[in-house]
Amino acid sequence: MPAPRILIVDDEADLRELLDITFIKMGLDSDCAANLGEARALLAKNAYAMVLTDMRLPDGLGIELVREVAAAYRNTPIAVITAFGSADNAVAALKAGAFDYLSKPVALDQLRLMVQSALKLTPAASAAAPAPTAGPALRLLGESDALRHVRAQIVRLARSMAPVAITGESGTGKELAARDIHAQSARADKPFIAVNCGAIPEALMEAEFFGYRKGAFTGAADDRDGFFQAASGGTLMLDEVADLPLPMQVKLLRAIQERRVRKVGSTVEEPVDVRLISATHQNLAACVEAGKFRQDLYYRLNVIELGLPPLRERKDDIGLLASAVLQRLSGASRMRLSPQALQTLCEHSFPGNVRELENILERALAFASGDTIDAQDLALRPAAMAGAPVSSPSPSHSPPTPRGEPFLTASEPAPAIADAQPAGAGTPGSLPQQLDKVERKLIEEALARTRYNRTQAADLLGLTLRQLRYRMQRLQIHDAD
Repeated sequence: MPAPRILIVDDEADLRELLDITFIKMGLDSDCAANLGEARALLAKNAYAMVLTDMRLPDGLGIELVREVAAAYRNTPIAVITAFGSADNAVAALKAGAFDYLSKPVALDQLRLMVQSALKLTPAASAAAPAPTAGPALRLLGESDALRHVRAQIVRLARSMAPVAITGESGTGKELAARDIHAQSARADKPFIAVNCGAIPEALMEAEFFGYRKGAFTGAADDRDGFFQAASGGTLMLDEVADLPLPMQVKLLRAIQERRVRKVGSTVEEPVDVRLISATHQNLAACVEAGKFRQDLYYRLNVIELGLPPLRERKDDIGLLASAVLQRLSGASRMRLSPQALQTLCEHSFPGNVRELENILERALAFASGDTIDAQDLALRPAAMAGAPVSSPSPSHSPPTPRGEPFLTASEPAPAIADAQPAGAGTPGSLPQQLDKVERKLIEEALARTRYNRTQAADLLGLTLRQLRYRMQRLQIHDAD
C-alpha cells in the first residue's frame, strides 16, 4: 500500500523543504505547491491524505483553499500555517472548515502530532474514498428532528480540531455531547478530561489547570500535572466555563493561543496538545457585554457552537429516553411506563430537562408496585401536567446542578413546580412540599449551628459546598443579615 501523500502549499521554498524532509522522516510522501493555482492543479490530479497551506500566498489567501477543500474534498483534512500572533486568522480558518492550525515558526513536534491525528481520519488516503465508517454509538438518545440534527453536527465536528462551545439549558446533556465528539474523533483513544470550572476554588485554579512543581507552595510535596497535561493528546472539556474568574481567563487564553502551559513554580513552558470543548448554560455573549467574560477568550472558545435543544422542544423523545433510563435503573426487573404515565410525562414542561426526567423516574420506581409505573407514581402536580407556566430561573442566573450528584431528595427534580402555585393551593400535604420543608429545616439548623459558615454547614449535612449552595438557592434560603 503506498504511503499517504500530503500536499504542502507555501511560497517560502525553505519552509517547503523543511516540511518535505519532516514528512519523509515520518514515512510519508508529499507534493509541494508555491501558490493557489499550483495547489488546485495538484488536487485535481492526485488524492491526498492531508493538505497543509500557508495563509498568505502570492495569488490569494489560504482560507480560499480551505473553503474549496472543505466543499469538494470533504474526506481530506486541511490545516493552515498562520503568522505568529495571528489568532484571528486561525479562528477564521477553523470556522471555514480547517482541521487545525500551526503558528510560525513551525514547531516540528506539534506538526507531527497534528499530522498523525489527521491521518487517522483518512486511513485510505483518498479524497475519492467513501466516508469513514461510523464510530461508537452516540450517547445522546432521541429520534426527533432536533436530535438527529445535533448528532449529524457531532459527527462533522469530530473530524475537526476546532474548539467547540456547547450551549444549552442545565440537564440537556452537554457533557454527553462532548464525550460523543471525543469518541467519534481521531483522539478517541486518548484521555477525555471533564472539568467543572465552577467547582474549583479560585486560589487553586492555576495549579489545577497547569500543574505545579514540588515546593511551589505549602503542601506541594511532589510535582503534579494539571488538567492540560492529563488530557494530553485528547480532549479537555471546560464545563460551566462562564464561572471562570477573570484572572484565570487571561491565563487560559494564553495557554490556548500558545499551546503551552507553565506549571506553578516553574520557569519553563511545556507544549500541550489538547482539543478544547467548553460548555455553559449561561449566555456567554451576554456575559461578555456585562464584563464578566473576556471577549478575546470568547472568540477563541466559541469557534463552532453546538446548541442542545431543551426536552420540551423534543417531546417525541421522552418515551425513548424514559425506556433507556428505566432499563438502567431497574436492571433485570424490566419496569415500564403505563400509557397514562407516558402521557403525563409528555405534558410536563421539564425545566430540568433530561436530568429532571431521570430523577422523576428514580422517584417513581420507589413508589411503583409491580412492573408498571402509573401516572400517580410520578407524583407530578396537576398544574405542571396541564402545561401551566413554570417559574424556573433564567438561564443566565440558574444555579448549575452538579453533574453526577447523587439523588438526595424527591423534591429536587421539580423545585419550580412547587413554586408554580401560591402557598396553600393544591394539596398542602403533597410529598414534594413536605420534603422541601424537611430539607429547609435541616439546612437552616446547620447554618445556625455554624453561624452561617457554609463550608462547615455543608460538612454537617454531608454535602459539598456546591450542593449546599444549589439547595439554598432552590429553597430561597438566605444568609443571616
